[in-house]
Amino acid sequence: MKKKKTLAILFVLATLTPAHAQWTNYDTQSTIRGVFGAINAAIESEERKKEMEIHARQKVEFEQSFQDAMTEAKAFEASENWEEALEKYEEAAKLNCKYGYTDQRTISRKITSLYVKGGREDDGPSILHNDAVKLKDYSAYRYVRENPVYVNKKQTATKIVRVACSEKETRLELECEAPQSNYGMNVKGSAYIKGNKGGKQELVSVENITMAPAYTTIPWPYQKLCFALIFSPLPENATEFDFIEPSSTWQFKNIKCK
Repeated sequence: MKKKKTLAILFVLATLTPAHAQWTNYDTQSTIRGVFGAINAAIESEERKKEMEIHARQKVEFEQSFQDAMTEAKAFEASENWEEALEKYEEAAKLNCKYGYTDQRTISRKITSLYVKGGREDDGPSILHNDAVKLKDYSAYRYVRENPVYVNKKQTATKIVRVACSEKETRLELECEAPQSNYGMNVKGSAYIKGNKGGKQELVSVENITMAPAYTTIPWPYQKLCFALIFSPLPENATEFDFIEPSSTWQFKNIKCK
């Protein structure tokens, strides 16, 4: 069937090809490219249609498995069997991420809370250590601002939630919400900040995130990773600065620090 469609396309294109005395080699090559482009587009369209049909069938096929996993997860949770509940919620999440039966945010929040309830903070993903990024005491910093004002030059899932400046360091606390499953996060060693009253300050250390080329993985969509980046101190008279990670979407400008 597909072969007949291809031949039909070739015939139509051939009848539409202009015939005149000044036909050139360039015209021939352009026509050939057009013919094969049309053929490829037709094949890709047919393949996409088949994929969508298969996906629709599978969604119906696995819906009961999803519902069963959710029902069992809630039952285990009600009986405070955290390990079994976690396993079933993750089973449901895998199906939901693929077929979209319900809002994934609710399931992701359940999974995160069950790691904590089950006492698995140490062997769980880094998202469990989000609270550790926030310091208990910021009195050693001369300037601290939550949700600082800044200009974000590029679209990114990451936002700055706190800035803390002292004579010893500049601390940026950030948050990223995963847009998809197994979302990888890291920071390049070349990241830097640059104040309006001084030169470039290098990245000194990180908390709760991995340095490139390794990755910190956020398992499920809508789970949040909080992390801190520690830089050399800005000049005391700096009033704002930029945070830049070269060749990435982290291009934060005019971050207020005074």
